[in-house]
Amino acid sequence: MPAKKNTAPQKETAEKTFTFTNDQTGESWQFPIVDGTAGPSVIDIRTLYENTGHFTLDPSFTATGSCKSRLTFIDGDEGILMHRGYSIEELTEKSTFLEVAYLLLYGDLPSKNELHDFTKSITYHTMVHEQIHLFFRGFRRDAHPMAIMCGVVGALSAFYHDSLDIWDPKQREISAHRLIAKMPTLAAMTYKYSIGQPFMYPRNDLGYAENFLQMCFGVPAEPYKVNPLHANAMEKIFILHADHEQNASTSTVRLAGSSQANPFACIASGITSLWGPSHGGANQEVLKMLEQIGHKKNIPEFIKRAKDKDDPFRLMGFGHRVYKNYDPRAQVLRASAHEVLHDLGINDNPLLELAMELEKIALEDKYFVDRKLFPNVDFYSGIILRALGFPDTMFTVLFALARTVGWISQWKEMMEEPTLRIGRPRQLYTGPAERPYIPMNKRK
Repeated sequence: MPAKKNTAPQKETAEKTFTFTNDQTGESWQFPIVDGTAGPSVIDIRTLYENTGHFTLDPSFTATGSCKSRLTFIDGDEGILMHRGYSIEELTEKSTFLEVAYLLLYGDLPSKNELHDFTKSITYHTMVHEQIHLFFRGFRRDAHPMAIMCGVVGALSAFYHDSLDIWDPKQREISAHRLIAKMPTLAAMTYKYSIGQPFMYPRNDLGYAENFLQMCFGVPAEPYKVNPLHANAMEKIFILHADHEQNASTSTVRLAGSSQANPFACIASGITSLWGPSHGGANQEVLKMLEQIGHKKNIPEFIKRAKDKDDPFRLMGFGHRVYKNYDPRAQVLRASAHEVLHDLGINDNPLLELAMELEKIALEDKYFVDRKLFPNVDFYSGIILRALGFPDTMFTVLFALARTVGWISQWKEMMEEPTLRIGRPRQLYTGPAERPYIPMNKRK
């Protein structure tokens, strides 16, 4: 696929400056203020140490822009999420996951012919090397699916040597297509391995989400018919998790990539970061919370506990670190969750019935409404995935599957940046000052 020019490039200007003043010495330094196409401007402090002899201290990098990017924009106060200028609401309503993948990779929505060629490329890269089947046998049957994914995705670099030259644009593109295509296959193989069923090969006559579902739930003994409603819900989950700016796993991929590591290794590093319960494991925590509540009759008690700041219990899947308004992804997924539950028969599953009752009460409770603690994307995605039959341990694997598109797009964007340098955060040292070495025979 040819690289496309971005229609809304970031603009930099040195006309505006920000002044730092040392109160002790009276010295002042000016640093340029850089504007993006949307969102707050930033203070460019790349020359801070050179000019002042000081670094900044920003634990967790919550006030630091680590890069320039044209991919995704988030306004947490207004509840806005856009990919390349297109709202997430429009993309989930009108696009397919592969259209969104093309958009993230190349900058614009594809033409009909471009989408056809891209879809064909992804479709015909879905199979994995047969020796990878043997690789799975090295894992215990009870291994966590994310542990397996970390291993097999990183191992792809041992199988596809012809696309590891990160300075060759064509090889970068081939690696990107391979990762997007093979992640569903590897994720499905991970699931099948955990339950002792034979692997299902991908089918070229099915769409991306349909193919994934048949590889997960099909068996060789009989044909598998994909439920269109379930495939549509899966497609929406994939789109809504495709990219989310500079979160922990995306930052990990960029940092690994800055060392010139191969793309398969970089994506594996993103998977390890995503594994944490504070990141990709959040929807799994939602199901644990529902199991802890146990029954609809217990909801008032747990709502009361959630309001008590001295009680360790928290409602998982409500509120978001970035979104101080309603999570726009949750609004899209809420309708899909209700459709899936209705199709499957909510009354047949007390846990899912409990989830819907909790949602209803929380949305009407003044405490949660005033604090904008609305259900987020993790709340609904966990409910849908459980309803579709996925075990909780697979939730983060599916997150990784979808986020691979964002990770590889971010990696590709970074590799095309002329000023690429290896990442090297600084630190504030608080250990002992220099002290003399004491020989063993003189130590107390």
